[in-house]
Amino acid sequence: MTATTAVVLVAIVAAVVAAVVVITRRGTRPLTTTTERAVHAALSTASSAARPLRRGLDADSAADAAPHLRTLTGAHAVIVAGPDGTVLAVNGPADEETADFPATARRAIDTERRVLVRRATRSVVVQPVLTESAGVVCVLGVVTAAEPGPGLLGVCTEVARYVGEQLELAELDAGRARLDRAEVRALRAQISPHFIYNALTTVASFVRTDPDRARELVLEFADFTRYSFRSAGEYTVLADELRNIDRYLTLERARFGDSLDVTLQIAPEVLGVVVPFLALQPLVENAVRHGVAGRGRGRITIVAADAGTDAAISVEDDGVGMDPELLRSGDLGAADGVHVGLSNVDDRLRAAFGNDYGLVVETAPDAGTKVSMRVPKFRPGVRA
Repeated sequence: MTATTAVVLVAIVAAVVAAVVVITRRGTRPLTTTTERAVHAALSTASSAARPLRRGLDADSAADAAPHLRTLTGAHAVIVAGPDGTVLAVNGPADEETADFPATARRAIDTERRVLVRRATRSVVVQPVLTESAGVVCVLGVVTAAEPGPGLLGVCTEVARYVGEQLELAELDAGRARLDRAEVRALRAQISPHFIYNALTTVASFVRTDPDRARELVLEFADFTRYSFRSAGEYTVLADELRNIDRYLTLERARFGDSLDVTLQIAPEVLGVVVPFLALQPLVENAVRHGVAGRGRGRITIVAADAGTDAAISVEDDGVGMDPELLRSGDLGAADGVHVGLSNVDDRLRAAFGNDYGLVVETAPDAGTKVSMRVPKFRPGVRA
C-alpha cells in the first residue's frame, strides 16, 4: 500500500466517523422544546375543558370540566359553583373549603370582584366568571397550599375569562338551536292548509270509486304529516327530504292528474348530503301553487346534482312567476304570502352554512320561477 493510498483511506474513515457522529446527534436532538411542549399541553387542556363547557353549565358539565380547570390553574383543588353560589362540582381534596364556599361565592357574585380567603395551611381564590351579556355566570374556587401571588391571581383571571367565553358560546349555540326550532315550527305552520284540505278532499273522492287508491293516499298523507311534524333534529338527509316530497307530489298528482308533470333528476351521490329539515317542502309547494294551481296545468323540475364539494339543488316551474322587484326588496315572503316559507329556508341555510349558501331565485312575470340552493357535502357541526 502506498503512502498516498493510506492517506486516502484514513481520510475516508474519518469522514465516515464524522458522518455517523452528525447523524447520531441529529437523531437524539429533541423534536420540541420544553416551552413548546408546555404550550401544547396547556392548549390541549384548555380544549378538553371547553368541550363540556360548550354544553352549558350544569352539575355534569362542571364535573367534566373541573379536572381540566384544576390542571390549567395548577391548583390543589378546584370548586365550581353556579351563578347563585351553589356548588356544582369539586375536583381535589377540598372538604373544608367546600363547606363555606357558597357564602363566599355569593360575596364575589354581589360585588363582581375576586375574594381571597386565607386559612392556616391553604388559601382559596374565589373568582367570579362574568360575561358581557349575562353578568356572573358561575364562580371558580381555586384552592392552593401556597400564598396566592400575582402569577396565580393572573392565571385565575385568565382561566375565568376563558370559562366565561365558552359559556357565552354555549348560550349562543343554545339560542341558535332555539331559533332554528322556532323557525321549523313556523315553517310547519305555513304548510298550506289548502293542501291539507285538498288532499283530504281528493282522498274522499276515491273512497267510493276506488277504495284501494283511497287507502294508498291515506297512508301517503299519514306518512307525509308524520315526517313533517316529527320532533327529532333540525337537519335531515336529502334522501329523506326527497322521499317526503314524493309523498306530497303523489297526493297532488292524485288531485291534478295529468295536468301536473313532474321531472326528477337526482344524482345518487348526493342523497346522503345533510340539509335543513323541511328545506325543500316550501320550494316544491310554491312551485305547485304558482306553477300549476293558478293555471290548471304545469311542469315542475326538481334537480339535485353533484357540484364538487357541494350539492346543487333546484326546483323550477313554468308558472306565473313573480316580479323581481319583490326579490330586490329583500323580502322573499312578501306579497300576500307569495313564495311563503322561502325567507325561512334562506335564513336557515345561511345560519347553517354561511352567507354563500342562501337561496337564489330566478323569475319574471309569466316566465316561471326557479329556486336554487347549494349545500356543502360536509360541514363540521352539521349532521342529521
